[in-house]
Amino acid sequence: MINRIEELKALRIRWRNKKPEFAIIYGKRRVGKTTLIKEFIKNKPSLYFLGDNRNEITILRDLGRAVGTYFKDISLEKNGFSEWLEFFEYIGKTVKKRFILAIDEYPYLVQSNKALSSIFQKGWDEYLSQNPNIFIILCGSSISMMEEETLAHKSPLFDRRTMQILLKPLNFRQTSAFFPKVPFEKRFAIYSMLGGMPAYLILMNKDLSMLKNFSSLTDKTSYLYSEVEYLLQQELREPQHYLAILQAVAQGKRKFSEIIGETKLESTIVNKYLRVLQRLLLIQKEFPVTEEKTHKSKKGLYKISDNFVRFWFQHIFPFKSNIELGNMKEAVSAFKKDFNIIEAKSYEEIAPELIQDAVPSISFTRLGRWWDSNNEIDVVGLDNVTNTALFSEVKWSNKMIGIDIYLKLKEKSKNVLWHNNRRNEIFCLCSKKGFTKDMLVLAKQEKVILIEGEKMINGR
Repeated sequence: MINRIEELKALRIRWRNKKPEFAIIYGKRRVGKTTLIKEFIKNKPSLYFLGDNRNEITILRDLGRAVGTYFKDISLEKNGFSEWLEFFEYIGKTVKKRFILAIDEYPYLVQSNKALSSIFQKGWDEYLSQNPNIFIILCGSSISMMEEETLAHKSPLFDRRTMQILLKPLNFRQTSAFFPKVPFEKRFAIYSMLGGMPAYLILMNKDLSMLKNFSSLTDKTSYLYSEVEYLLQQELREPQHYLAILQAVAQGKRKFSEIIGETKLESTIVNKYLRVLQRLLLIQKEFPVTEEKTHKSKKGLYKISDNFVRFWFQHIFPFKSNIELGNMKEAVSAFKKDFNIIEAKSYEEIAPELIQDAVPSISFTRLGRWWDSNNEIDVVGLDNVTNTALFSEVKWSNKMIGIDIYLKLKEKSKNVLWHNNRRNEIFCLCSKKGFTKDMLVLAKQEKVILIEGEKMINGR
């Protein structure tokens, strides 16, 4: 398994505690939850059970057979369980040494019995929570259902969990581990297209060109071809409205008023749906990094936070009618012409990651984009402890960065109102193709951090 070191460490610490544990693991489909669980339970006394959308009687029968097989109970193996509380009572009484029971796709089980979370609460309280050898894992891909059924204040299971893990997509550095010998530009192109979803990354053929890999994504037999629509259908009751909102944001409608104008939906509906999309980690509301009270700010801009979703809306969804007819010409032409725009945006988004690596001695309180009505800076980092402000310009271009870019950045930094009279300032430039000779000389004199591609080429 690649990465997930912190999550595995947290689970292993809980395993060694030898106390009853009730872990909730959730996250988007294909983010690697099952792989994480199977890596954790490897070589440990454990039972993994995958939920599905069959009826409750069948599920309980098969769960009972799995438990019976594990504990060598011939009668249970033959007959299964007849009800959930019978299952809890059996596990609570039978488990005598440390044991993991991992139930994957819990939302499917809830669909078979809407009262299941209440039953799980009773089962945990009466039969499992007193057994120090019990380690229960509930896992699910429907973020909304997992939150509603296991984490929300109104959920019967609220406060029963002993730990929770929201498994998020891998960052750029982590995805690079999938392609250890591939040059930066290609690794970055893959990340710009697919983001940090492990199940997507393993589909990528590193030996093919990005254009040929794109052609494989637009193959109608590829699950990624309809992945976004399927994701919305699984999570949401009115996927067509969410689809319209995501499409509007992908097209650059980032203000609330612009999204309303594009979708023609009522403001109350758009506001509600945007909150849901944020909860599902599909959309992010971005504020200038200096904003203190974001909940009151009117400067927020929406953006798609999932690289593949953004790519899909710009390079697959608009051309689906032609692709269905076998006509790839328009989609291929747009990919050749505009994919570098997606790469440029992705480079801005990974820049904070690269910058933090370049300045490990500073733990920035905030690190992100800044703008006002007249100016914009790609990355501003603020450290309240040392009163340090970092300013960075990020350029994904085949042209080297020269002194002019640096001087403009210094001028724009004066507009960032944050500890102006007593702050320490650091300047940084990130470039796809490097820096002119005069910029290299000036950077040495003024201690400007220079990052070419993913590597820092000078220090402070």
